Amino acid sequence: MKILVVDDEEIKRVSLVDDLVSAGFETSSASHGKEAIGLLDQESFDVVVTDLRMSNIDGMELLKHIKGNGYAPTEVIMMTAYGSIPLAVEAMKLGAYNFITKPFRNEELTLLLERIREKKQRPPEVLKVKETTDQSRLERTIIGNSSAMCEVRRLVQLYARNDATVLLTGETGTGKDLVAKTIHDLSDRRSAAFVKVNCATFPDHLIESALFGHAKGSFTGADHQREGKFDLAEGGTIYLDDVDDIPLDHQIKLLRVIEEKVIERVGTAVPIHVNVRIIAATKKQLPIEMQNGRFRSDLYYRLNVLRINLPPLHARLVDLPLLVEHLLKRTAHGQPYSLDKEAVQCLLNHTWPGNVRELAHTLERAFLLGNGHITRDLLTPEMESTHKDLAASGRFNIAVHQTEQELLRQALKEANGNKSAAARALGMRLSTFRDKLKKYNL
Repeated sequence: MKILVVDDEEIKRVSLVDDLVSAGFETSSASHGKEAIGLLDQESFDVVVTDLRMSNIDGMELLKHIKGNGYAPTEVIMMTAYGSIPLAVEAMKLGAYNFITKPFRNEELTLLLERIREKKQRPPEVLKVKETTDQSRLERTIIGNSSAMCEVRRLVQLYARNDATVLLTGETGTGKDLVAKTIHDLSDRRSAAFVKVNCATFPDHLIESALFGHAKGSFTGADHQREGKFDLAEGGTIYLDDVDDIPLDHQIKLLRVIEEKVIERVGTAVPIHVNVRIIAATKKQLPIEMQNGRFRSDLYYRLNVLRINLPPLHARLVDLPLLVEHLLKRTAHGQPYSLDKEAVQCLLNHTWPGNVRELAHTLERAFLLGNGHITRDLLTPEMESTHKDLAASGRFNIAVHQTEQELLRQALKEANGNKSAAARALGMRLSTFRDKLKKYNL
């Protein structure tokens, strides 16, 4: 497989070329984008590995040239510094195969190249079947045709190709668990374990042992060595639900795992290398948690590399009929079911503070009580109970914040990123609009 390395820093370029040649790849190099284009015009390359930030023609322009000028079979891997990750994600949307964050171990790049080699060796019909299967799986598991859910599916498919950390945000019950599992199932790690950790269920003094394991005798009751969740997820994906519940003094250890790919068992100082993809989820506003000193800012920025926000159900009621059909089929297990027109209208009028999870429980209860025939009278008691819980728990404010975020995102999207135009569309002062973007870290 022929590789072209493009980097304007000579030492890094030469070192990487030497390592790739030693690994068995036929490798050439270019010191800038213009030189790379000249080489691409003379001969074909299977993969271009390019730095994102370069003088002359940068990596983004080189990518656009490759994808727009008949070099379609050529895959592109972007090398980027941590601060340029948003640009690297944009590059993936434009057709880059993947990105890798500096500094990186050359073994990480070699692994990406091996994946590309394997992909290129598959017959086209096999690749087509896989793409169709993946798309079908996405549509079967992430239900909805609203613009918000179409975007969620697009990001899931995009992020499944990358090993970077993903942060899932959204209210309780919006489907973060399902999205995390789907990313894993579509990724190259799908044959390895998917390990879910509910960080809220562990007492503060046990969370470190649960994640990283402990040595024998490291604390009272540790009568044997125990592996942690990261050990169980080796080669696969670890899903940290309610990551905001990890105590502040233990967050630094999770940060080290992300940055150095090593863990230490409780009671030892021996670093253990791990090969695990991290997906984290939170129902809280982490920027607010940071301001209040409850969450480390450096950990937040390491988690918030790739991000998906799951919209609340009340913001995508257009998806309700599809969701109801999907959930009732799952509940009925082949038995007949029906909904009165009044029941359908009742579902549409509800605010769904518990989101899809509440909808699922409501339908299941009504199905069982009505023996498959769902009426308005069977739905109403459950929904009234939810409204009481909403008032008692203060979830109304959470719903308001989520809705506000969705309005801001939609306005920006419709204005093609123009903040002034987006603010005008919302009838809001530009300064207020910017303050709200900052508030929600948008």
